[in-house]
Formats: sequence, C-alpha cells, structure tokens
Amino acid sequence: MASFFPHRTDCLRKQRELRSKLSNLPAVYHSPSTDSDAKILALSLSQVVSACEDGSLTATDVLEPYAKRCLRAHEATNCLADLFLHEAHSPSLSPHKPLHGVPITIKDCINIAGHDTTLGFSANVDRPAHESAPIVRLLRDAGGLIYAKTTLPTGCLSFEVSSDIFGTTTNPYNPAFSPGASTGGGAALLACQGSMIEVGTDLGGSTRYPAAYCGLYTVKGSHGRFPSHGSVSCAPGLEAIPTITAPLARTLDDLEEFWKRVVDMKPWDYDHTCVPIPWRPCDLTSNGRKLKFGLIMDDGVIPPTPATSRALLEVASALAKQGHEVAPFHPPSPLEGLKIGYQLMFSDGAASILAPLRTGERISPALRTVRTLLRLPRWFKRLHATLLRWLSRPLGRNDAWAALLEVFHPKSAREERALVCEREAYRAAWHAAWTREGLDFVLTAPHALPAVPADPSASDRATLVSANYAFLYNVLDYSAGVLPVGRVDRTRDSYAPDFRSEARYRAMNDVARAVHGLYDAESMHGMPLAVQLVGRRFEEEKVLAGMHVVQHALWACGKSYVPPPPPP
Repeated sequence: MASFFPHRTDCLRKQRELRSKLSNLPAVYHSPSTDSDAKILALSLSQVVSACEDGSLTATDVLEPYAKRCLRAHEATNCLADLFLHEAHSPSLSPHKPLHGVPITIKDCINIAGHDTTLGFSANVDRPAHESAPIVRLLRDAGGLIYAKTTLPTGCLSFEVSSDIFGTTTNPYNPAFSPGASTGGGAALLACQGSMIEVGTDLGGSTRYPAAYCGLYTVKGSHGRFPSHGSVSCAPGLEAIPTITAPLARTLDDLEEFWKRVVDMKPWDYDHTCVPIPWRPCDLTSNGRKLKFGLIMDDGVIPPTPATSRALLEVASALAKQGHEVAPFHPPSPLEGLKIGYQLMFSDGAASILAPLRTGERISPALRTVRTLLRLPRWFKRLHATLLRWLSRPLGRNDAWAALLEVFHPKSAREERALVCEREAYRAAWHAAWTREGLDFVLTAPHALPAVPADPSASDRATLVSANYAFLYNVLDYSAGVLPVGRVDRTRDSYAPDFRSEARYRAMNDVARAVHGLYDAESMHGMPLAVQLVGRRFEEEKVLAGMHVVQHALWACGKSYVPPPPPP
C-alpha cells in the first residue's frame, strides 16, 4: 500500500509533462498541413536522404511535416510517451550521412540519454537514462532525426497498449481495436505518417503484431544482427529468449533501405552484442530460379480465423502462379516450441517482469492470468490438466492446453538449463526438417486474428498462448518478416451462421474457442491483413528479398495492398 500514492503521483507527473511539451510547441507544428508538406511526406527514405544531401531539403524541412502528423496521430490514437523535437535539430548534423534527415521514433523501452525509459511502469518515471542505447547513438551519427518516444503497455507483454502512465493507445484505422502488441504506440504513429521509421522491440511478436494490425512492414532479425543492447527488456537477464530490437516502416523499400544503412554503419562498432556480418545483397529472381515456400496454416494450438486463412491462401496462390513451389510444411511440433519457450521466459515465475509493479498499478489481463497460473500449486495444475484431458469433449480437444498448463511453473537453475538443452534439440530438429524439405522460406500467419479488440478483456480471452505464431520464431532465433497483403472483407470472411455447431469448432481447445469468439468480420471490415515470411538464422537480407517476391506476386494478380487512409 505504501507505493500506491507514489504511483498515482508519478503517473500524473508524467502526463502533465507530456501535455506541457505539446502545448508549448511552436505554432508551426499545430498549423494545417500544406501541399509542400504532402510532397515531403510522399518521399521515400532514399529520396529524403538524397534531397538532404544535395541541399534541396534541410532536416528542418523534413521534420516539420512529420511533426505535424505526429501531433495529429497522438490526438487520434494517444501514441506518444515523450516528445523532444528540439533535439532533432542537431547543430552537429553534417552531410554525407546514410540516414540524413530521416524521421525516426523510438519505443519507450530503449534508452535515450536524458529521457525516462518507463516500460509503462510508474516506478521508472523521473529516472532518465544516463546514456543512449547503441542503436540511438548509431542513428544520430547516421544523421537520423530522433524526436519522440512511443507508448507501450505496462511490462510490455500484452496485445493491447495500455498503462496507468499513458492510458490506452488505439488502432489508427479503428479505435475499437488495438494497434498490436507492445510496439503498438510506434505502429499507430507510423501508420498516421507521424514517423518514417519506428524502432521497437520483439520478444514474442511485439513488432510483428503491430505491423500486421496497422498495415506496416517489419523484419525481426536473429539475435546479434541489429543493435539491441540498451533496449531494456521486460525480463532483464533473460538470455534464453532474448529481446530483439527491430524496425518498422510504412513501405517495404523503406524498411530494406533502413536495414541496409544501419548494417553499413557497422553496428558492431557501437554494440558489443552485434555480430560483424556486413550487408549481403540478395537477388532471388534475376536468374529465373523458383523458390520453395513451406506453408504452415495452423500452429497446432489455435487455427487461423477466416480472414487470416484467406490471406495465406491468396498469397500461396499468387506465388504458385509465378511458378514458385508452395507446399504444406509439417515441422517439429509448434506446441513443443511454445512449451519450451514459455517455460524459459517465465522460469523465474515472472518475478523480474513484475518487479517494478506498484500497489494499484494495472497490468494487462493476459499478464495477470500468467501471474495467477504461475502462482497456483503444481498439484492443482496437474489435477486441472488431468480433468481437461478426461472431461473435454470430444476427447483430446484440450490436450494441448493441458500439456502447457502442467509444466507452467517457476524453474530451478538446473531445470532451466535442462530446458535450454531441450531448446537446442528443438532447433536442431527444425533445422533438419527445413533442410530435408529444401525450403527457402516458411509462409505462415503472424496471428490467428487479423485484429485484437482494444478492450483489455479481449487479451484475457486470447491469452499469451495465442502468440505462438510469432513467438515460435523467437524460440528458434529465426529471421521473420511481416507484410500487409489485403484487408478484411465482411462478405468473404464472415463465419457461417452455424459455425459453432461444426465439427472443426467443437474440436477446438478452450483457448482457441476464446480467440475465435473475438473474431467478427463485420466489425473488423477494412482492417489490414498480413502474412509472415520466415527465414533461417541471420537471413535478414533473404527475408526482405522474399517479401519483395510475395509483393510482386500479388501485384501480378492485381492484389496490391492499399492501406486505409490515416486519420486526418
């Protein structure tokens, strides 16, 4: 109880600080957008850099229209955690910089000297970082304009973006829905053109869900490819499933250019965790070679909803029409990967994740459920799992949920090391299966749902178990990208009226039924649809090239993605 009043005081302080910064901005940032602004906003990343390099634009010229959109995005979605436009006007900015004039925003779990790194916890308010993360120093040295930090949920592990400090961030295309997981604030801002690049983090899909739900592009690399030191993990010290820093962009070309220019800056000179792998250009199609895609329609725990299934099948069909091979891929059990991964992530009973939590401070219902399950006696969970197996009808439908439940408890150091051995054996099995099938990529969904409602009760129903479509590739440490491919259509993507009486619904486990209970093609109509493309470790360039292959295959079929217009 002693921390309740400091919690309220620090939340109010942070909120007043942001309001003051917004209200005291120069009037130009609150003025209407002009035709000149629209022309600058239409430029690609490489065009912005070229214009700033040849002097036809200044960094100030670029920042002004993006700052205007940034403020409007915040008004529409509540996506800003901090704002410091004056710091983007660096007097030391010199020409011949690879990111000269590129507007960049940063998730509020990455250190920027002189600014709080809250992770959504009030205990971190008014505790500014003493040193910027290596990625921030690199971006500034490269000429990037860093001017804002973006919102995230308390403790990060959530499908909705909500905290007592910042309130709730909503999806820019429909405020009834979340912008995604913990990088959702940055995704909302990016979708509104309030930034050109957002730098976020991904522990279990936290850049890929926001990209999927906001119609954006992202690639999560393998650990060590992109600078991640100084990105404060929600589970500090967790090395078995490390937090990966990753960028998001509005276009695939911008994403690829950003990745290339960051790697060309030799990030290993900034960050001791980076491996010295230079950029390796990847051309997959100029020699006429056809690719092989392994299609995973279902993660074995939660079947995809109709819109998500359609997106995958349309991409598979478009690729096949271009002569590529798309074949069902049956990898080592995704459920086993989920079991290993979640046991490692929560091996300390979620103590490190919840350590900063104060009395009265809200966490997401999904994380609260995790905490409850971890605290339940093991005999009770074993009993519950046994009853799920015996009493569920049809028999076997809850076996996956029961298998996860009975192993979900804090681990000793010896048990954790045994799990790391299991993880390595699991990775080896995946490697063997991938090699045996001769795959170039895995094609799958980022999540079973095309959108998650912003209502916190929705994440409680979905639970973190539904994250496995993305989390699996953190366990494997594979490179994984997400790209938008269409939009939900109420006519084509609705359930049949008798869906809940069909055998496929009756066979779903309780978590899958809860996830499908959140699906509503009518309310989700027009929301972005995305697919996930996966490569092996350190194949970031290849994944980006593969995303281009998917995009061009869709274009050839007349199915290019057109994003909904951002809020005015």
